[in-house]
Amino acid sequence: MTLNTGHVGLNVGDLDRSLAFYRDVLGFVLVGEGKEGDRRYAFLGDGERLVLTLWQQAAQPYDGGRAGLHHLALEAESIERVREYEEALRAYGADFAYEGVVAHREGAASGGIFFHDPDGTRLEISVPSGADGAPAPHASAPTCGFF
Repeated sequence: MTLNTGHVGLNVGDLDRSLAFYRDVLGFVLVGEGKEGDRRYAFLGDGERLVLTLWQQAAQPYDGGRAGLHHLALEAESIERVREYEEALRAYGADFAYEGVVAHREGAASGGIFFHDPDGTRLEISVPSGADGAPAPHASAPTCGFF
């Protein structure tokens, strides 16, 4: 039996703020939303399937020092598309871990951009090839492991 990732659920502090980020900046499609008591949620997709669920139930920002999600990695169709996302994220004012496109490790053709969402959750948008010649922040360790 093989398991595939179905969707990812993220706790967020402010659903409206997170929806604006994931829908308007990253381009996810709002599939549905709801509310139970004072807790709200939203389902986001890629136009074909559910990808991400946002749950408004976080009282604190993301804490990378605790057990749980390390980062959410998203894959783009081309390095040009990664650069378009970078431009949109910079216009939004996102916090980046590294300057521009970086390689996953020294000499790798894969790479991308590493940044944080409004709650501080670590995100990556990368491609499997096309980042040839991009700098690697860490020579031997995976770039995505240390931000």
